Amino acid sequence: MMKTNPKFILSGGGTGGHIYPAIAIANELKSRFPDCKILFVGAQDKMEMQKVPQAGYDIKGLWIAGIQRKLTLQNAMFPFKLLSSLAKSFGILKQFKPDVVIGTGGFASGAVLKVASMLGIATVIQEQNSYPGITNKLLSKKANKICVAYENLERFFPKENMMLTGNPVRQDLISVDDKRNEAIDYFKLDTNKKTILVLGGSLGARRINQLIAKEIDRLLSLNVQIIWQCGKLYFEDYKHFSDKENVQVLSFIDRMDFVYAAADIVISRSGASSVSELAIVGKPVIFIPSPNVSEDHQTKNAQAIVDKHGAILLKESQLDSEFNLVFEALLKDKGKQEDLSENIKKLALPNATKDIVDEIVKLVESRKL
Repeated sequence: MMKTNPKFILSGGGTGGHIYPAIAIANELKSRFPDCKILFVGAQDKMEMQKVPQAGYDIKGLWIAGIQRKLTLQNAMFPFKLLSSLAKSFGILKQFKPDVVIGTGGFASGAVLKVASMLGIATVIQEQNSYPGITNKLLSKKANKICVAYENLERFFPKENMMLTGNPVRQDLISVDDKRNEAIDYFKLDTNKKTILVLGGSLGARRINQLIAKEIDRLLSLNVQIIWQCGKLYFEDYKHFSDKENVQVLSFIDRMDFVYAAADIVISRSGASSVSELAIVGKPVIFIPSPNVSEDHQTKNAQAIVDKHGAILLKESQLDSEFNLVFEALLKDKGKQEDLSENIKKLALPNATKDIVDEIVKLVESRKL
């Protein structure tokens, strides 16, 4: 008989792509075990310290940060931060006594999962990318279960502990097609124009913003309207473009379900969460990966979709020479739009959160608690 009040630690952060999946998993655990106890562990100066409490969960912060690519004071401090984080993780785990520790990526999760496995506590890794980072590759050797979002990751992880689940996404995205009329009203859109959605991630994407600013008049001449999420870092620089007719510049989008429902074509970064969401909503996408991420994983995420004929990929280095041609060709080709939509939708894994939690529950049960 499984106890009704198990304890779970979730750790993941640094970006929305690590935080939101962890919150989705926590919400599903809470719905199954109303009396369970959940604690988050993150990096003390990152966005999870605000986002997790907003979602209604307690969080403890570690003094941890990643290695920079150049010689900096930050790098010199890394060994001290790592030791501090391992020691603090040990204290948290000893005090909280979780049944399972779940890591969704980011340096804080590396420290917590490492100590948990040393203490014999069950661990689950939720790997979001098609090319795992070094932390998860190292941790996977001791993990009880690795939930992945892409096929063919046997070369990185022990096959016997790996399961294809997909990435947790917001449940309100599952049936956005039904919300199109409501979404058009919400954003006050013109039904006679195609809606182009530009997404740069929670912080924004400098190169995509520069591209849209440069090409905006040309885009508008094609009889489209633009919803442009430029990110909070860049909002002050680009908000004046909202003065143009048929342009809405936003720092952040609260109703992602509506914005996806309204969109006809999406231009987006290819972080793991974005790719998973776009597969579920099934819109034609032009991916512009960020080249400034570890292991160039955004390019690899996008390429995995392109290989299945589910999206278009443009590298930042190709934007000046190819963006206009590629965009206009897609805008004019209804058949191509439909093919991309159909093919990316085939890759969607809408039950990811439920499937991941099923695996967590099996671990708790197997420990005969």
